[in-house]
Amino acid sequence: MQRREVFPSFSRPLRVVLFGLIAVVAAGWGVWMMTHGSRIAPPEPPLERTTRQVREQLGTGAELRYSEIGQKRAVCGYVGRTRGGAAVGFISLPNRILFSDDPLPAEFRDMRDRHCPGFLITPPRR
Repeated sequence: MQRREVFPSFSRPLRVVLFGLIAVVAAGWGVWMMTHGSRIAPPEPPLERTTRQVREQLGTGAELRYSEIGQKRAVCGYVGRTRGGAAVGFISLPNRILFSDDPLPAEFRDMRDRHCPGFLITPPRR
């Protein structure tokens, strides 16, 4: 049985050199990746994220009045749409912020119950 060459047009020494070159490039790339670490940014701290979301949604005149850390990276609190204006409840998640006066009251209530139990619920009367 005769042996078949994979790359018959290349001589054996040339194939060895090409394989060696590919191995050196791959090893160099691997070392570079290990020394430079990942390029993924660390998650934004919850209170900084909330401040950014409030400013993006309501503008620079908005006023963050109270915030508390909820469950699953949520932040709940009150914000004034204008300085000195009426307070509005909000729930901030990494990918969105929802206000209590938005036209989605059922969704806000579900998010509040899931991420911030006890927030915006009136205490029982004695």
